[in-house]
Amino acid sequence: MESPKRETRTTTESSRHILVVDDDPMVCIAIEIYLQRNGFRVTIADGGEAGLRALEHQQFDLMIVDIFMPHMRGFESIRFFHDHAPAIPLIAMSGYAFADLNSPAPDFLRMALELGAARCLRKPFTPNALLAAVKDCLAERHAAAARLG
Repeated sequence: MESPKRETRTTTESSRHILVVDDDPMVCIAIEIYLQRNGFRVTIADGGEAGLRALEHQQFDLMIVDIFMPHMRGFESIRFFHDHAPAIPLIAMSGYAFADLNSPAPDFLRMALELGAARCLRKPFTPNALLAAVKDCLAERHAAAARLG
């Protein structure tokens, strides 16, 4: 049974809270460290079920979710997370590669956008690409809230 691993806080109480859902601990650590250094609070969930439980118990400003994880096949994770928290922007990430490079590969990241992801990142991505996607999603959410509110 998966559970949210840890939540880290920065000294800034007004910082945005980001949920990172990935079954690869090295990816999680790298994202966590970089986002913390940029003033974000980060909660790590080591898989889809743990991420859904975290959503039930905490408030988040943004989700970063791997497309392919054990126990959630393919796009289940993106669909589930978007359905459970449609107001929270979601960044889908994938490093999925095909062994047979001669056959056309499906565009998983495009499909993730169609399922509700706000942005997509192809692994490996740079820290700057991660930060740009996070800031863009948060700015769009803020602008949408200002229009409604």
